[in-house]
This record gives sequence, C-alpha cells and structure tokens, in this order.
Amino acid sequence: MKNKFLLLGIALASLTACKTASTLQLANVEPQKNISINNELKNDEEFVKFIEPYKLKLDKEMNQKISHTNVDLTKQGDNSNLGNLLADYTFEGGDVWTKTHLKQNVDAALINIGGIRTTIGKGDILLKNLFEVMPFENELIIVKMKGSDLVGLFEYYAKTQVNNPVSHLYIETKEGQSSKSLINGKAIDTAKDYYIATSDYLALGGDNMKFFSKGESIPTGIKLRDLYIDYFKKNPEILPATDVRLNFIGKK
Repeated sequence: MKNKFLLLGIALASLTACKTASTLQLANVEPQKNISINNELKNDEEFVKFIEPYKLKLDKEMNQKISHTNVDLTKQGDNSNLGNLLADYTFEGGDVWTKTHLKQNVDAALINIGGIRTTIGKGDILLKNLFEVMPFENELIIVKMKGSDLVGLFEYYAKTQVNNPVSHLYIETKEGQSSKSLINGKAIDTAKDYYIATSDYLALGGDNMKFFSKGESIPTGIKLRDLYIDYFKKNPEILPATDVRLNFIGKK
C-alpha cells in the first residue's frame, strides 16, 4: 500500500512538472496489454482488508429493520400502493415544512413513478430497501402556483396518462381529455395560490412537467429518501392507501 501511495505521489509530481514545461513531447509510445475486468480478476487483498471494518459497519446499518408490511408494496397500476404511499409521505413531510417556514398548508403532492426504482416485498422492511427504492439524491421542493396555472398539471395527465403518483389530487380523464379535476376534494380556484410538494427533478421540468415553470420553486433542503426513511420508522406497520386518485377512463 505504501508503494502505491509513493507511485501516486510520483505521478502527481510529474503532472505538476508538466504544467511548467513550455512544450510537451510524446515519445516511446508502445502498445500495452489490456486488463479485462471480470470474475477472474483477483481482489487486492490489502485493500479488501483495509475496507472490511467499514463494510461491516455499513452492512449492519443497512440491514436494520425500520418497518414491516403484510402486503407487497409495488409500483404497478395507475394507483399503485407504493406510489400512493410515497406521494402521501411527500405531502405530509412537505406540509410540516411549509407550516413551519411559510405559515401555509401544502395542498397536494406529486412524484414521478420513474423515480421509484423497485418494489418492497411483504415482510420486514430494511433500511437498504429504501436506498434501493429511492437511490437518487432528490430534494423535496414546494412549488407555489396560481390556480389558473394548475390547469397545465391536469392537461399533462390527460395527455400522457402516466401513473405518476399524487396525493390529495383526483384526476379523471376521458379519451385523452381532462374530465374532472379536484384538489382536496374541491374544484380548482383559479385565483387562489396553491402549494404543491414535489421533487427538485420535477420542479425543474423533469418528465416534461413544464407546467411547474409557471410557479415559484421553494427549496426545503430535505432529501426525499431521508423523509421517507423517517416516515417508515414512525410507522412500524405500513398500511398503504388504495383509493383511486388517477382515473384514466378509456385508457388504451
């Protein structure tokens, strides 16, 4: 290992020296043998030994139980139980933050199904399961929007008919047209300001959600995965909602 650090130091010194040279000359270029990265490549035993204590500590942390579910939590269907669950946690976490920092209530939440990378099987839920479900470092964002601009949100769902999970929203479409749009069970007030909890990825127009650009994005500094982990820990038995929030009538 000391020899490796010595070689690294020599390499860095050489690069530094190159910066002061007025010209760079290339000589003695010779073909070298390729090293294939496969199962036959041996581990660096010294390095493996060095990281072993850290690996054991990480494995212990990742394998800790944080909750339990008696049903499979999946992302399948227009109203998936895992999608509804995470959308609800996004709403709840966003509402707590918004009440504290903005003295307002969150009206709804929206996340993207593509950000949910896998499912959670029936049984104990481990910390590592949440890292598998949500491997990205997305931040919780609150978007302040005029009711008149929320029309774009409902038009987006009517056009795409994609099962991006929502909370406190009811979106109904018929033959690709928006037929019913409710927020907290009420029709949209075009003159009112609404606060929508979502991810930084969507707030910036990810998944072609350009309607968010008409609002004011307010960062919270909270990672969505950390938020979800906290809520799973608060709920020893997960009971996901199965209500209909997205109703694409005549969807092909």
